[in-house]
Amino acid sequence: MTLKFISASLLCVFCTTLNAQQNDTEAKIDKLISSMTLEEKVGQMTQLTLAMVCKGEAFDDKKNIEIDPVKLDSVLLKYHVGSILNTGTHTLPREKWYELITQIQKVAAEKTRLKIPVLYGVDAIHGATYTQGSTLFPQELAMAATWNPSLVEKAGAISAYEVRASAIPWNFSPVLDLARQPLWSRFFETFGEDPYLATQMGNAIVQGYQGKDFNHPEKVAACLKHYVGYSFAFSGKDRTPILMPERLLREYYLVPFQNAIKNGAMTVMVNSTEINGTPVHADYHILTEILKQELNFQGFAVTDWEDIIMLHTVHKIAPTYKDAIAMAINAGIDMSMTPLDVSFCKLLTELVKEGKVPISRIDDAVRRILRVKYKLGLFEHPYYEMKSYPKFGSAEFAEQNLQTALESITLLKNKNDILPLSKNKKVLVTGVAANSLNPLNGAWTHTWQGVETKFNPTNKKTILQAMQDEIGGDKVVFVQGTDYDKDLNIALAVKEAQNVDYIIVCLGEKPSTEKPGDIDDLTMDKAQLNLVKELAKTGKPIILVLAENRPRIISEIEPLVDAVVMTYHLGNEGGRAIPEIIFGDVNPSGKLPFTYPRFTGSFSTYDYKASETRDQTFGFNEINPQYTFGSGLSYTRFQYSNLTIDKNKISESDSIKVSVEVTNTGSREGKEVVQLYVRDEYASITPSNKRLKGFSKVNLKAGESTVVTFIIHPKDLAFVNAKNEWLTEAGDFTVMIDKMSKGFLLSK
Repeated sequence: MTLKFISASLLCVFCTTLNAQQNDTEAKIDKLISSMTLEEKVGQMTQLTLAMVCKGEAFDDKKNIEIDPVKLDSVLLKYHVGSILNTGTHTLPREKWYELITQIQKVAAEKTRLKIPVLYGVDAIHGATYTQGSTLFPQELAMAATWNPSLVEKAGAISAYEVRASAIPWNFSPVLDLARQPLWSRFFETFGEDPYLATQMGNAIVQGYQGKDFNHPEKVAACLKHYVGYSFAFSGKDRTPILMPERLLREYYLVPFQNAIKNGAMTVMVNSTEINGTPVHADYHILTEILKQELNFQGFAVTDWEDIIMLHTVHKIAPTYKDAIAMAINAGIDMSMTPLDVSFCKLLTELVKEGKVPISRIDDAVRRILRVKYKLGLFEHPYYEMKSYPKFGSAEFAEQNLQTALESITLLKNKNDILPLSKNKKVLVTGVAANSLNPLNGAWTHTWQGVETKFNPTNKKTILQAMQDEIGGDKVVFVQGTDYDKDLNIALAVKEAQNVDYIIVCLGEKPSTEKPGDIDDLTMDKAQLNLVKELAKTGKPIILVLAENRPRIISEIEPLVDAVVMTYHLGNEGGRAIPEIIFGDVNPSGKLPFTYPRFTGSFSTYDYKASETRDQTFGFNEINPQYTFGSGLSYTRFQYSNLTIDKNKISESDSIKVSVEVTNTGSREGKEVVQLYVRDEYASITPSNKRLKGFSKVNLKAGESTVVTFIIHPKDLAFVNAKNEWLTEAGDFTVMIDKMSKGFLLSK
């Protein structure tokens, strides 16, 4: 009793202290807002790109980026701008980041009337991607394939450390969009197709970025992207219209955002496109009624690049730019990434004076922005000294990165257990992804599109280089074979294949994102397919390695290969990780976080509806993906048994315990992801085939067993009904783990 009393007392003291701190912060904000002019308030709502305060063109990678003191004074003293973003065109040394940002923050601290620090933001989406020498982790889709939130949290923490070590306090990450449209160019930036998996990974990385209190020299503010529904483009092309009932938006696309906000995420970046004919940047219902009222979001919403301007120029719902500003701010936008035009400041000021935007809306936006700046501790520490970050780019961080890459790799096919390969055999390594870091890292790496090679680090290994280290250069023959889309020397690759034991073909997709990543055909490039077809004629065993932005169709060549290794974009340690999997140093444990399609015109997700299974003969065999969601092989075998539920009937106030025994029946240690699915047998809204409701990654030695337990609450069985309300209906449910299932009844 004493221990419980002490714990409760300590909790009470903690809560009282936290509330006092929050009240103190709000009091400081009140005082600051009361002293601000309208122009100063509007400035806080303005975000400009780095080019606006630099000499010449900051987007010219041939020139050294330097601050222009006259431009900087104009931006901060005349327009009172509160936020700056971007990098120029490419990655910068840490010393350069400090030079740029200290100059900006010193002007804010020493010359501006109110001494409000600037909030600097950058797209550091898989590590500090715009700082030279940083730790570049697997992209989000690859991290999702680990099904290991603890690894994702550690990656987030290291990324935050290195972003803050670059004097930057705000990271435009994570992407919480769902990958349910495989044509979409930003597929690789997501945590996969399932809202539950994306939620668990999203919560983990936000925790890594922000910690419990991101007023810490090693933490940054997260920015959830892209609120909300951005990834479900009807055409598959980036920034094109979305057609989606609100019921679907709430049940799937909103869920990861809602949970991340509940867990403390303090900024969101808004969906650039339209939903059902209304651009999200002008949607009061989505931005204010849902985000700020229902979800009780206390942070601020920032636009994406020029998206308020585009209400006028692209979406055509605003006759003038000034009208667009009124629409967006009144809808709930707090900060405008304008980003090359300071006229936003003048026009918004006019709108307030004309009564078209209420001052209460301005004060609310400024309060939210200042709240984030205070929570980050920017008023006391707009940046910390470089020497405060001795682990930047360290070997310790690289090893953690390697572990994440290793657990990301997903073995999708292993005919006759051809893998792992013997290190005594000779191999041909070929393919466009074999000897380049670019397809290992993808876009948002050193440059926006990630296609430049001159900024790549020289101390990181390509797949080829790591293969040579793994088994010896004398056992590795290299012929590239193709570029991404053209034959370079396929004939030579075929010739060299005659003299090896195995062929390792590394296919890849050219790094890209956003509009440059739009494609018209999901099929892998013809030249790369031809490389595999020609090599298959040699009769030599082929191991196919896929370094892809999204699932490219490989059904033509999949029957020709003996093993398929999905690597996604693994980051800078991907080259090291792949040979360790192929040659058996590490047992693969990744699982697909999406459904891999077999055909270009046949997309389905794992949680399909029964009507989607109807085939051309009116049978029910239509669902036929290349690889299923959650699949992934190991070099050992796992056997599931003894699926039990502690009760066959529960009420709305009850819960059910689900247990299963997992045994490693193979000959080596390995990790397995135990996946719990639930099916609602009958419902007033057509139920899905199954829905993921829990997972646990376990490590088992050969012959070892463990019991994994999940708890299901009635709220876990809920869906969004026709009134856009979450509802748990009574009825029959089935729980499924591996090939086993058990039924239970939920009663009223």
